[in-house]
Amino acid sequence: MPKRVAILASIYRYLSHAQHIGDRFLVGYPLRGRWHKPDVQVVSLYVDQKPEGDQSEERAKEFGFTVYPTIAEALRCGGSKLAVDAVLLIAEHGEYPINEKGQKLYPRYEWFKQCVDVFEQDGRAVPVYNDKHLSWSFEKAKWMVDAGHRLKFPVLAGSSLPVTWRLPDLELPLGCEIEEALMVGVGGSDPMDYHALEAMQCMIERRKGGETGVRAVQLIEGDAVWQAGDEGRWSKRLLEAALSRSDRPQGLTIQDGRTQNLMRDGELARLVEKPAAYFIEHRDGLRTTLLMLNGAVRDFNFAARLKGQREPAATQFFLSPTPNVTYSACLVSKIDEMFTTGKAPYPAERTLIVSGALEACLTSKVQGHRRLETPQLAVRYTAPKTPQHAID
Repeated sequence: MPKRVAILASIYRYLSHAQHIGDRFLVGYPLRGRWHKPDVQVVSLYVDQKPEGDQSEERAKEFGFTVYPTIAEALRCGGSKLAVDAVLLIAEHGEYPINEKGQKLYPRYEWFKQCVDVFEQDGRAVPVYNDKHLSWSFEKAKWMVDAGHRLKFPVLAGSSLPVTWRLPDLELPLGCEIEEALMVGVGGSDPMDYHALEAMQCMIERRKGGETGVRAVQLIEGDAVWQAGDEGRWSKRLLEAALSRSDRPQGLTIQDGRTQNLMRDGELARLVEKPAAYFIEHRDGLRTTLLMLNGAVRDFNFAARLKGQREPAATQFFLSPTPNVTYSACLVSKIDEMFTTGKAPYPAERTLIVSGALEACLTSKVQGHRRLETPQLAVRYTAPKTPQHAID
């Protein structure tokens, strides 16, 4: 029998996350050179907001499911008991408050808690996928992960970047010794820096000893970013290696097609009006840096220096273009795997630590860019042994 799935969405319209992910469970998606139709049946949908262009009623009519007015009714399909085998929780996009840190207060925790309430009341729990970071609050995010462990249901969360293709196809050896790592990201704060941090985390979690948590963070901006590079606080060699993997450099390249070295003659400072550096100090001594370089490139690139290797390891996290964004199919394949097997392919603790590190970095920003100790981020976990990103 197909698994019965409930979708909980903030909005369901063209190019929303709910549309990208939900539609693939309705019609299928490309997987390893074939068209794959998940063995699931979407049986219910809850939509919090219905702006212009809403597709929820159209999809319900076309595919034969019901749009319910509450989360509990969607999980119970209008009855008195839990009537689904899995939940897609996609609270991304829509109109929600923004706090002083610039975080959009999506109700992911509140919706997740309503799911847990139904599980506890009805005596059965099912797998839950939570899109993007677990919550804007680390305390709430930790409650979500802990609830999964307490009630023994699998939780999967996070970004599509860790599971998309990599150019070149790089997976750091499990148990490697990483001396330093650097990520280049682009886009706005809270949504896109999260993607970049989790992409970096999926690489560094494979280091010797696994992830042991974050000791401290700091976020700096403006000219202080370039000064920190001059002082050696982040590695210019790693930045060069990361930028060398970019397929979308800006500046002169898009003006007249010329090849350019972004590391020369102040080109980065000219192109990037508002640089930001996120410094992460891990409890095992590893130091990592995210550089948000809007204006220099338009893709996400990673580099690391490994013990015993002369040259940095570097790769691009490939994001295929809209409207198809086939990298979302890579993510759906992992959600599909959890729904089918009842086991998350990688731990939700990855998303937990990134959620907390981002919250702490944004706190550093609003508190004068100061360094913050983060004893709450003593999150430990081990990376999956087998590669989880798309390789064909």
